[in-house]
Amino acid sequence: MFADYETNVSRPGTPLAPRTITAYLSRIRQYLVWLDAAALDGDPLTDPVARDWAARDYRAYLMTVAKRAPWTVNGHLTAVDDFNRRMGVGPAAAKRTDLPQLAPRALDDRAQTRFLREAERAPTRDRALAYTGFYAGLRIAELAALDMDDVHLSARKGTLIVRYGKGGKYRSVPIHPQLRTALETWMAQRVATAGEVALFVNARGRRLSSRGIYDVLTGLADAAGVEDFTPHVLRHTLGTNLRRQGEDIVVIAELLGHSIETARRYTLPSEDERRAAIENLPTDE
Repeated sequence: MFADYETNVSRPGTPLAPRTITAYLSRIRQYLVWLDAAALDGDPLTDPVARDWAARDYRAYLMTVAKRAPWTVNGHLTAVDDFNRRMGVGPAAAKRTDLPQLAPRALDDRAQTRFLREAERAPTRDRALAYTGFYAGLRIAELAALDMDDVHLSARKGTLIVRYGKGGKYRSVPIHPQLRTALETWMAQRVATAGEVALFVNARGRRLSSRGIYDVLTGLADAAGVEDFTPHVLRHTLGTNLRRQGEDIVVIAELLGHSIETARRYTLPSEDERRAAIENLPTDE
């Protein structure tokens, strides 16, 4: 059973990132161990009712016995949904655990500095990729979909056109000066096969895949010593930086291609801000 899932989730062309696959495999291995020891009515791999109760009981186990944090519990349930879907029984009807109301996780100031310094030392293409993620907040799929004519540069300004955003949304993002320099340098050195219109290409001159972009960005983060990194955290870092600058939530939503409601998450306190609030309390010393 586990071997079948491992083969399915690891097959070429899967949309899941490598680290996500590794996490899912670990979580499903734990779920199957628990399932083997659980006293359940019915087979959760064939019976939808048993499937739902298994997921709910596993959620209770993770919370009360394993003492897992709410976001960890939800991560396990997401993996179980993926497992059930790939095994042909569909996701379970199991409510997610309520999470503390916090801003999306972003790089702190030190991690930002280390990441940008590592990007500055990187090859021109990788630097342009890193800066586009950091200064424009593009998702990996949006980075992969960029074409040469999506970069509009004038004498002093520039705009990045995102044509294939989430939900098919179109948006334009002003280009930061640092990103402008990186893009100009890369575009001047870019070597592509005949007819290739992609902005970011691989060593063979063809469009760089989402997986390739993921590897580039995580490689830079690893070299910079940035822990618990995913490329999506660059997008959250941009949103957080804009909020800290006092930018209007409507502007943040438009730049990131969010709804207003989603962008409001950046107005919530981060874990670091909550900790600082306690540490800044007066003492009698």
